[in-house]
Amino acid sequence: MDIRLVDLPPSEAAAHVVAGADANWTRRFVDELDRRVHAEPLERLVRLWGLSNAGAGRMFGVSRQAFTKWLQSGPPPDRAAHVADLAAATDVLDRHLRRGPDRRRRPTSGDGARRPLLLELAEQGRSREVLDKVRAMFDLRRVQP
Repeated sequence: MDIRLVDLPPSEAAAHVVAGADANWTRRFVDELDRRVHAEPLERLVRLWGLSNAGAGRMFGVSRQAFTKWLQSGPPPDRAAHVADLAAATDVLDRHLRRGPDRRRRPTSGDGARRPLLLELAEQGRSREVLDKVRAMFDLRRVQP
C-alpha cells in the first residue's frame, strides 16, 4: 500500500520521511519546504495585487532583483513583519473583493494619480497601516443599523 504523506499527521509524515532518506536529502527537503512556505505569501501577493516583480520590489523597498531573490529563498527575517502585514491585507481583500484588474487601479490617493493609496502606503513601508485600512474597509461594526 502506498502512503500519502498528506494523509498522515505531520509528526508521522516527518518520521516517515526521515526514516526513508539520508540526512543530506532530508536537510535539502526541509530547506525546500521552508523556501516554499516563505515564498508562497509573496507569490500570492504578486498575483492578487497584479504586480510585476519590480512593482513588488517597490512595495517592499527593494530592487526587482532583490525581490526575485526573495521568491527563491524567502525574505530576510527583518522583513517578516512587513511581509506578514501585507499577506494578511491580501487575505482580507481576497476574501471580500471580486477578482479582477479593476479593483487595484482605482485612483484613491486623492491627488488624481492612478496609484492606489494602499500601494503608496506599502511602498512607504507603512504595511501595518495598509492592514489596518483594509480591515477597516470591511469592518461591518462601523455600519449603523
